[in-house]
Amino acid sequence: MPERLTHLDPLGRARMVDVTPKEPTHRRAVARARINMAPETTALVARGAVGKGDVLNVARVAGIQAAKRTSDLIPLCHPLLVGAVLVNFEIEDTFIEIEAHVDTVDRTGVEMEALTACSIAALTIYDMCKSADRSMTISDVALWEKTGGRSGAFRRDPVNDPELDLGL
Repeated sequence: MPERLTHLDPLGRARMVDVTPKEPTHRRAVARARINMAPETTALVARGAVGKGDVLNVARVAGIQAAKRTSDLIPLCHPLLVGAVLVNFEIEDTFIEIEAHVDTVDRTGVEMEALTACSIAALTIYDMCKSADRSMTISDVALWEKTGGRSGAFRRDPVNDPELDLGL
């Protein structure tokens, strides 16, 4: 855990971190999320029988778009040239797992972009399926991996975080 929060100045005021002295490097982040729903709802998604259309394709595009627009949503997040975004889904009996991979060559990481991609993909699934199941919940939004940058690599250990082992 860092000793100080980087988004606060010495007086405790919010600030955008200065990344201009950093060299651009390849950076990657992987995030995951889960949307829990009734088995009948996952069956509708799997069959492509949701009235609003192809849920997973729309959620995939929403996740990609969200990754590219993260700095418009998160006030102190730097705008980045996102090089690649991949959003995948795994349908289980009572939930859909979402995984987003985001790559860039830039001065700061893409963790927020990956987390935003998962979150917006999950919200899109909720929006498209809410007429069938208003009890859906979104959970387990977490960073699973990041590479590049001064802080080095990070990989979540599912043994120490068993509630987050989504199995993707």
